[in-house]
Amino acid sequence: MITLRRIYSDHRQAVTFAAGAVSILVLALGWWLASPLFINDTVDEDFPMAAGAVLPEGVTMADVETTMATLAKMDDEQQEAMPSDMGGATVVAEGDFRDADSFHTGSGKARLYRLADGSHVLRFEDFDVTNGPDLRVILSPNPQEREDATATGYVELAKLKGNVGNQHYALPAGLDPGAFGAVVIYCKPFRVIFSTAPLVAD
Repeated sequence: MITLRRIYSDHRQAVTFAAGAVSILVLALGWWLASPLFINDTVDEDFPMAAGAVLPEGVTMADVETTMATLAKMDDEQQEAMPSDMGGATVVAEGDFRDADSFHTGSGKARLYRLADGSHVLRFEDFDVTNGPDLRVILSPNPQEREDATATGYVELAKLKGNVGNQHYALPAGLDPGAFGAVVIYCKPFRVIFSTAPLVAD
């Protein structure tokens, strides 16, 4: 015969098990949300060359990489004195990342390149932004984007590869880079802008 004590014991075990399962889920969610704030994801990608691109005579891939690293450390006036065409890659627009607010900060350079085959790539150089959950790289038509980067006319390029370091993102074929005024680092789950780089055509 099942006693009241047995029923009570089984019920208590079930409640304990459910509470433990919920606690594990809450802890996992909390770690997913909070851990990026304390952990940097660092990347360092080489400059992307178009398939079949031909380097100018006397220029090696190592020369291109050195030039890109040098440009990342120069100010705007110094960059103007450098050639804009490197191995068939030409800068078509660029801008500096800036803080969204006192907590969500960003720095470094965003550059849009046209490669030798006519394709376009967005490259971050000397890049550093506050980390967060599920950050995305977005092109926005609004050069002064401060609110919701997905309000209208945006294009999401990809999930952010790392919150620190040089990296690049290919633009979809047929996309007009001139239609966009800013690069936005955007937290998709909470719809929060972490950093914006207004783009200025070269």
